[in-house]
Amino acid sequence: MLRVGLTGSIATGKSFVAGVLKELGCRVLDADELARKVVEPGTPGLRALVESFGVGILREDGSLDRAKLGAEVFSDEARRKLLNSILHPLIFAEQDEWLKERELEDPRGVAVVEAALMIESGGHLRFDKLIVVHCRPAMQLERLMARNGYTLAEAKKRIGSQMPQEEKLRYADFSIDTSEGFTDAREKTKEVFYALISLADIEG
Repeated sequence: MLRVGLTGSIATGKSFVAGVLKELGCRVLDADELARKVVEPGTPGLRALVESFGVGILREDGSLDRAKLGAEVFSDEARRKLLNSILHPLIFAEQDEWLKERELEDPRGVAVVEAALMIESGGHLRFDKLIVVHCRPAMQLERLMARNGYTLAEAKKRIGSQMPQEEKLRYADFSIDTSEGFTDAREKTKEVFYALISLADIEG
């Protein structure tokens, strides 16, 4: 099975690309789902977060308040690194288990894991190929403001906290530019899909 990482900066369209790849027949996993799973109430992940960040990150029902935790680590690089050092190994383990299951189902298929911080975490090294989704910076700002209701300053700060798009593209085996809209992005995604299928067939 061909293992493919899918990443891109915030508001560049990677979830759209993931959806198209799924429609076309790839098995697709959203790492954000795993990030929620590994910190559900009663998990070692949530206990580790409470030990490191305190009970203030919990809601009244004992579940994680992701907004509170996010606000606490957003502008503090040391605490963000601590958070990632707790979560990434747990998420990687879940991803690996999912990939093993998909390979048993279809040894010649394509399995795609979508994750925003794939390169920053080093997780991209565990995949055969990496797709980086990107768009023009002005469009990224516009999309983020529209989607999240951010002011221009808030959107710029959020984007500025991430690895620059240009740097992410240096790691890409395939890149998909979503600047020209959904129809164009869908066609570009199809081209990448057919290339992946060919590679999976060769490696299978």
